[in-house]
Amino acid sequence: MVSTVPNSSINLSYVRHDIRALQPHLVEWRRQFHQKPELGFQEKLTADFISQKLQEWGIEHHTGIAETGIVAIINGKSEAKVLAIRADMDALPIQELNEVPYRSQHDGVMHACGHDGHTAIALGTAYYLHHHRESFTGTVKIIFQPAEEGPGGAKPMIEAGVLQTPDVDAIIGLHLWNNMPLGTVGVRAGALMAAVELFRCQIFGKGGHGAIPHQTIDSVVVAAQIVNALQTIVARNVNPIDSAVVTVGELHAGTAKNVIADTANMSGTVRYFNPEFAGFFHQRLEQIIAGVCQSHGANYDLEYWSLYPPVINDPGMAELVHSVAEKVVETPMGVVPECQTMGGEDMSFFLQEVPGCYFFLGSANPEKNLAYPHHHPRFDFDETVLPMGVEMFVRCVEKFFEY
Repeated sequence: MVSTVPNSSINLSYVRHDIRALQPHLVEWRRQFHQKPELGFQEKLTADFISQKLQEWGIEHHTGIAETGIVAIINGKSEAKVLAIRADMDALPIQELNEVPYRSQHDGVMHACGHDGHTAIALGTAYYLHHHRESFTGTVKIIFQPAEEGPGGAKPMIEAGVLQTPDVDAIIGLHLWNNMPLGTVGVRAGALMAAVELFRCQIFGKGGHGAIPHQTIDSVVVAAQIVNALQTIVARNVNPIDSAVVTVGELHAGTAKNVIADTANMSGTVRYFNPEFAGFFHQRLEQIIAGVCQSHGANYDLEYWSLYPPVINDPGMAELVHSVAEKVVETPMGVVPECQTMGGEDMSFFLQEVPGCYFFLGSANPEKNLAYPHHHPRFDFDETVLPMGVEMFVRCVEKFFEY
């Protein structure tokens, strides 16, 4: 639920003048991305626009990494540590319902999660840092990543060497977050977002007439018992102090009212924070499905795969971001430490390789009707957040190189 903290209390005085002056450009870039959204590994227009700007500004960069990814390299006044900043570029297969001048021009594709804002913020950060290279010591790598929404672009970018040459010492990233009001930052050490695992199962029974059930093996009854039994995994196999979710999101069976279906198909997702659960839910889920099927004389086929591990923030980097946030946001809520979500993110792969911090930047403004949830066809955010994002990144860069 979105907080209704009055947005009139937003204080942008801690955003430096040079960054506030970027606001019209940040809005222009964000709306450019929003009007021309592209799905994962298809972000060619987006990548071309980013590359054109970086080339125009004289910023060294490499394109075509993991299909459409880009890495910009900005060197400070001398060589030292290397900090990476990551932004995702892809959109979602959603038909936009917003009636705005910058609405999606690509039918059935929409920036419904804020990645257009992430990309604009990263581009603005690159511009500012390039023009203030004498203000920091070290190297900043800005990673424009494809396909966060799936199948995942972080891992192939890592495999392509984006964290090497020069080697990255730490990484940060942000997610615009409509679950928090404009002018807040959500940051915490440890688990911020959940692991994402998926499954698909087909139950094989024996069909027949609805009036003669004793001649059948009812796949609907089997599937219904499996759905109920799967809920015991979290309720009875997981320590109550840990958080986890097993959701069956799809269940399809049958073709007529008086016919017992011979097959049923279900699919769903598993979420958890504790990395020690890797492999556990797959094993337990299959045990339950196998047991229920055996008791009815049915068979099954199960597919189970891991999409993303949990997003685990390094304590030291989380403290750095927290200390910066305290200087940038000044609403009654300010910095929000308890901001976990069972949503997933492939930023997790970067955080497995190097210490880092992923944080939320509140972007909802109910007063302007900009508070629809992520992945909603009317999702949008208050663009006042864009210079705040740049300020957060720039201050994190400056503080990181102080140590």
